[in-house]
Amino acid sequence: MCRNIRTLFNFEPPATDDEIHASALQFVRKLSGFARPSKANEAAFARAVDEVAKAARRLVDSLETSAPARDREVEAEKAKARSRERFAKSDAIF
Repeated sequence: MCRNIRTLFNFEPPATDDEIHASALQFVRKLSGFARPSKANEAAFARAVDEVAKAARRLVDSLETSAPARDREVEAEKAKARSRERFAKSDAIF
């Protein structure tokens, strides 16, 4: 359920508002247990997503590091390689 919650700090280019919103949405979904809230809970759900996104943006913007920024494409390729290796091993089991 939380596959969109990813590390957003220290990347070049920096995290976009859409990436932060997607992570906030997944976080609120996980906390609430709702993939889609009922009409009665829709406003509270949307408000929570907005508040979490704002807090996440403030956090990401205020963090500091001396480490060089990571390249999104390089990190994505590393993740794909890990996935290929993990699923290649699971295919051998069956």
